[in-house]
Amino acid sequence: MTNHSPARLRPALIAATSVVTASLALAACASPGAQEPEPSDPAPTEGATSEQAAASPRIALTYDGGIQVLDAASLELIDDIPLEGFNRLNPAGDERHALVSTAGGFQVLDLGSWGEPHGDHAHYYAAEPSLLELTYPAEVPGHAVVHHGRTALFDDGTGQITVIDSAAIADPGASSTQHATPTAHHGVAIELTDGTLVVTEGTADARTGAVALDSAGAEVASSAECPGIHGETVTEDEAVVFGCEDGALIYHDGGFTKVPAPTDFGRIGNLRSAPGSDIVLGDYNANPDGGPLTQVALIDVRVAAITLVDLGTEYTFRSLARDDDGHALVLGTDGNIHVIDTEEAAVERTIPVIDEWQVPQEWQEPRPTITMLAGSAYVSDPAGQQLLAVDIPTSEIWLEATLDVVPNEVVGASGDVPEAAGEVGHDDHEHDHDGHDDEDHDH
Repeated sequence: MTNHSPARLRPALIAATSVVTASLALAACASPGAQEPEPSDPAPTEGATSEQAAASPRIALTYDGGIQVLDAASLELIDDIPLEGFNRLNPAGDERHALVSTAGGFQVLDLGSWGEPHGDHAHYYAAEPSLLELTYPAEVPGHAVVHHGRTALFDDGTGQITVIDSAAIADPGASSTQHATPTAHHGVAIELTDGTLVVTEGTADARTGAVALDSAGAEVASSAECPGIHGETVTEDEAVVFGCEDGALIYHDGGFTKVPAPTDFGRIGNLRSAPGSDIVLGDYNANPDGGPLTQVALIDVRVAAITLVDLGTEYTFRSLARDDDGHALVLGTDGNIHVIDTEEAAVERTIPVIDEWQVPQEWQEPRPTITMLAGSAYVSDPAGQQLLAVDIPTSEIWLEATLDVVPNEVVGASGDVPEAAGEVGHDDHEHDHDGHDDEDHDH
């Protein structure tokens, strides 16, 4: 393991520690003789629990035969959980758990780090990670989408949708709402803050569009103008954006808007949004027969238009991310993170991170992945069996670790208080976004 900047941790980690320390000091010194109120009991866990000075972000990564959980601040291995099969990971939405797509459904993985709100501050805890017995049944577990405290699970095998409060995702007795699509398909659902459920439509043979349902299940609007609909994200203004084979589809303020592709064929299947940005990043393929991805789409929801940016290098469906400043980030096969100014629609700079690599033939095979967590970009390098932490503003690789496994899928959890749980929290706009989309094939 190499720490390129031993005197400094990632800025967001330092800031989090400072905020917590200041909050605790203010609470203790509010008046002479005042005592800190007792915190609520920490959430249940299978191992011993210890209180922490600040949130402790953690990373989960799959490999052939199991899941490893690492400390995001040190990249030290915390636990190795054996689990056979091709396992997929989804953020659960509560900044503590992840959802593992297994043969039986969405199984809950406790990463063992979390925050409890307490008035104007929070208390933080850590424990050993564990794979819980709780599984949300699904014949073919597909997308798990988190938006503002609600997690929507889509069963591709049945079309069944289960929506749960993200904060209760590990509670076997948690209440949920259910919806079933007319026919099963590889789909996705998102619940908005007013209770509107936006759901894809299609069959196993063809996906065509989406429908918006109010909280009572009545149709608000629908559109069949999105052939091959796949991938989703939600902007801060709650514009829902889907990818199509001929552009994109936007749902906003009770209606759908088609965004045509700038080429005759233009498939978008993976999307990333960012806080404060009205421009969505998407992958882009102008070749109906497939082929390498070398352009990305910038979808401006304000004017319903797509601008293409040519990267001059290939990338894959796990190459997309957004940083805290709204930049679009693309990890290319040239080994660089391409930092895109979305307003200018141009590559601002590149950050060398890993060696050049080739796109695997099968989408299930490990490939470099970029994941944003608490202000840093984490990049996996299967060929080198490494995980690297990158500070985007300074272009610095501030930490890297050599793994004893070949990493495949990667998700993170901040260990902080989720936004919907109290005053102390953070944005959940990375919810969508290590999502499980493929390039030119469905799964």
